Amino acid sequence: MKVSIIITCYNRQKFIARAIRSAISQRFPRDDFEVIVVDDGSTDSSRAVITDFGEEVVSIFHDGNKGLPAARNTGIRKAKGRFVMHLDSDDYMHEDLLYIEEMHLAFNPEWGAVACDYYEVDEDEQHLERYSAMKDPIACGIMFRKENLIDVGLYDERMLLCEDEELRIRYEEKFEIGNVHLPLYRYTKHHHNITKNADLMCEFRQKLSAIKESRRKQKGQ
Repeated sequence: MKVSIIITCYNRQKFIARAIRSAISQRFPRDDFEVIVVDDGSTDSSRAVITDFGEEVVSIFHDGNKGLPAARNTGIRKAKGRFVMHLDSDDYMHEDLLYIEEMHLAFNPEWGAVACDYYEVDEDEQHLERYSAMKDPIACGIMFRKENLIDVGLYDERMLLCEDEELRIRYEEKFEIGNVHLPLYRYTKHHHNITKNADLMCEFRQKLSAIKESRRKQKGQ
């Protein structure tokens, strides 16, 4: 098993099937990758949609909502692949993403992970804007070496938002993240993005700033 795609889902009945289809339709040897779907206690029809994919995916269902970082950690611990990558349940990816990113990691052993550029799209899959993953990084579309994620301690489950940025701080202290300048990931912008919660975002932005300041001081000692 070379790659594990981890999809975390919470009340995404409208989008989850598309995300899973984009994962299982990768032009990459099917025996060389797995798709793990972690449903984090959805109360809509997401669980039924996931179940319909049968043995095409490895399905894990949390009894209650534990939060995104906990769901991601569940997927990482279950993963059999040497490399792992996250796909949000409301996003999707180009059919060659696995092939291209896995090849870049295989030929660049000094890289601890590799990201790719991405398009922001609307709910009708219309491209809105292209972004560089180096200038505007996001949590998904990055292929990590699994042993490195374990080495840095996985996601901080207390960080219900900004969990990717907090992880990246710890990760880049030890490992280099390369980039493929191809827009292989599709980030969906809609009214129900969790980042739309301004008060919650403010709370965790403050926590992230405190973490950055603490680490800056530690480095200065």
